[in-house]
Amino acid sequence: MIRIAITGPESTGKSSLAGALARHFNALAVPEYAREYLDHLGEPYKLRDVLRIGWKQYEMISEACDSDAETVIADTELLVISIWLSHKYGLTEPWIEERLTRQPSDLYLLCDIDLPWEEDPLREHPHMRQYFFDLYLKRLTEMKVPFGIVRGEGKKRIDNALALISELSSKA
Repeated sequence: MIRIAITGPESTGKSSLAGALARHFNALAVPEYAREYLDHLGEPYKLRDVLRIGWKQYEMISEACDSDAETVIADTELLVISIWLSHKYGLTEPWIEERLTRQPSDLYLLCDIDLPWEEDPLREHPHMRQYFFDLYLKRLTEMKVPFGIVRGEGKKRIDNALALISELSSKA
C-alpha cells in the first residue's frame, strides 16, 4: 500500500489533484472533511469545530489505510489542522502534534501557490499564500518525511505529481 497525503495552503488545487490522482491510480480517496463539516455548520466555526474536523479527518485516513486498497490518497491531513490551529488560535493541540508523527502517510505532496486564487466562502487568506506555503514547507522539513512540491496548471500539475510520486516511491 502507498499512502499519499495532499497538503498545502488554501486554493492550491489540493482537492482537484487528489481526485485526479485517485482516478489515475484507481485509489481509495479520502475527501477533505472540513468542507463537508463547515458547509453544514450554519454558523462561524470555533476552536471545538476545528478539533472535531481534525479528529474526523484522522479517523477517515486511518480507516482508509486499514482497508485492502493498494493506494490511498488523502485530500488534506493533520498538518493542515495543525497550521490552522496555530494561525487562527495561536495554539498547538498535543494529540494532533503527537499523531502527526505517526500519521499514516508514506509521502506528502505540497501544492504550490502557483495557481490563481479562487474565491470560496470557506477560504480566508488570499493575501497570505506565501506565508502559509512557507509554514508548510518548514513543517514538512522538520517532520523529516518524504515530500515534494507540486507545481504547474492542469495536466502539467498532475504529471508533476505523478513524477514526484514515482521518484519518492522509488526511494522508499
